[in-house]
Amino acid sequence: MFDRTTWIALALSIVGLIAWQSYYTNHYPHPVLPPPPSQAAVTTVSTPASQPEPSVALPASKVLPQLKARREVVDTAKAEYLFQENAAGIEAVTLFIHLGEQAHSLQLNTFSPTPIGSLQEPSGALLANFSMKSDKATGKVVFDYQAPNGLNITKNFVLPQTTGSPEEYLVGLDLTFKNNSTAPLDVPAYFLSCGGASPIHTTDAPTYTRFDWFSKGRMTSIDVNWFSAGMIPFVGIQTHAARALYEMNNPAISWTAVTSQYFCTILTAQTADLSSVWASRFEAAPASEQPNNRPLYGMQGGVVLAPLHLAAGEAVSQHYTIFAGPKDFSALEKLGNGQQSVMNFGTFHLVSEFLLWAMNSLKKILGNYAAAIIILTLLIKTVLWPIQNKATSSMKRMQLLSPRMTELREKYKDNPTKMNEELMKLYKQYGVNPFGGCLPMLIQIPVFFGFYSMLGTAIELRNSHFLWIHDLSQPDTIAHLLHYPVNLLPIIMAGTMLWQMALSPKGGDPAQQRMMYFMPVIFLCFCYNFASALALYWTTQNLFSIAQLYVTRNSPLPKLEVAVPRAKKKRRH
Repeated sequence: MFDRTTWIALALSIVGLIAWQSYYTNHYPHPVLPPPPSQAAVTTVSTPASQPEPSVALPASKVLPQLKARREVVDTAKAEYLFQENAAGIEAVTLFIHLGEQAHSLQLNTFSPTPIGSLQEPSGALLANFSMKSDKATGKVVFDYQAPNGLNITKNFVLPQTTGSPEEYLVGLDLTFKNNSTAPLDVPAYFLSCGGASPIHTTDAPTYTRFDWFSKGRMTSIDVNWFSAGMIPFVGIQTHAARALYEMNNPAISWTAVTSQYFCTILTAQTADLSSVWASRFEAAPASEQPNNRPLYGMQGGVVLAPLHLAAGEAVSQHYTIFAGPKDFSALEKLGNGQQSVMNFGTFHLVSEFLLWAMNSLKKILGNYAAAIIILTLLIKTVLWPIQNKATSSMKRMQLLSPRMTELREKYKDNPTKMNEELMKLYKQYGVNPFGGCLPMLIQIPVFFGFYSMLGTAIELRNSHFLWIHDLSQPDTIAHLLHYPVNLLPIIMAGTMLWQMALSPKGGDPAQQRMMYFMPVIFLCFCYNFASALALYWTTQNLFSIAQLYVTRNSPLPKLEVAVPRAKKKRRH
């Protein structure tokens, strides 16, 4: 069934996969995630004044030691919030309806050096020695700080009281600076933290650990690798040294966020005028616990509050909201301020948004995300059926021209310019588009990358099952061979691509044909360690294309006729 070229392409696919998997494993091996700390053990008492809280430098490079301060757990219908008294912030958020690695409770900000909503002084020290009062019935937690110079800082956290709405993960934060002295007071530019993010699963790529900020309708984003020394892959040439701190100034900053693959924490300014952001990375797990002897990094960040000048008795209040929960596009969009941008859909974001809407709509009907992806793929292929048929016809006409093209290449083999001129004349003479067979593939590229971006962050796919696949948001690893994961669906996908290429009519430029044989390698590398839902989509569309080729393969060959030039319209005088 396969010719020699197809077998060569298959061999290249296997070699390419091994090379890519080797590079990926060496540079991005599956990390060993530390289990989240048990909150059952978090019942400590207040620290005496003689034992101040250890400070943390900005940027923090290591996890803060266990904080010796009173903690308070306050629940809502969807989450549990662990408040830490001394630093006056949310130390961890446990999401009730989501699970992390190995069925552990899924917690956000667990390994971050800074609690969500905490303040750091310009020196980098964590502002500590707050007192805490809580009212679990109303979901309110109030912190108070009194400095020797008369500065009073209060933080009032208000937990969400509603469910079934976008606000069910939204925490309010009122931050007030008051001058209780009789003289004017200058308040420094404090750093306000939106917490930290680290990988949730062992299969999470480092590029999903990100820091985002939004200003004037545009999001700027970096991933945790931004802090590492820049290297050219496979060569090892350093392009820039490691970086410790990310700082950016920009007017009218609306919000900042730290994100993992499927979850995020967003700090949004409702009243404050923000113009500066910061981010740094921290060790979520030491190098000694990782397979490549490199630390597992997380990322923390936040905003820089503008300095204040307070007259005697003057108070300034600022209002913020904190969203700590799943990356649900619809819910984030309803919150406003462009917060759905944390999905990071990229260039083809409009395609991704449409595909996400279509997938969720079909799931409501079919009751299963795998079925929704399959039906959505079939609908897309049905719409493209006429284009595919036209491309197949074009490829068959090219196949009929192959003998004449071979003659021209042989005749002008020593004059490539003349050969190309004669080939173009031949194409024009018979009205053949040499790239007509590539059109369906080109149209599929935006759809593929739209799926790629959407399926990589769509919270809906987590824990969705299909056949042997336990989670459509993760690779479908069925075994390990010499420490390499064996992911079955991407291999089936590459096989269906080769099957489709073997059935397709041959013709056209040999260089173009050879380039097409690299496509299975490229798509295999894209999909191998990605969410298995992407390989499911591409495998389905391959099978549909194969069925289409079988339907049209027995249709009569098109006639090779000289194209009649179109008559030029006469101009009216």
